[in-house]
Amino acid sequence: MKNFSKTFLKEENGAVTVDWVVLTACVVGLGIAAATAIETETVNMSADISATLADQDVTGATGAAGTVGG
Repeated sequence: MKNFSKTFLKEENGAVTVDWVVLTACVVGLGIAAATAIETETVNMSADISATLADQDVTGATGAAGTVGG
């Protein structure tokens, strides 16, 4: 086991692997952060659109039979 540890610490491949793991974790973390921010703003925007549409008065837009220009 000691020989394996010494060999692993001397090898460059282990260091490169750690670098790639850290880099990949950072990219994944940034992706999750961006997705969360986009999702939050999308929910807020849809709530604003819903409130705006709910406030609109459309009762005079149709005729008695429900056709436009009635």
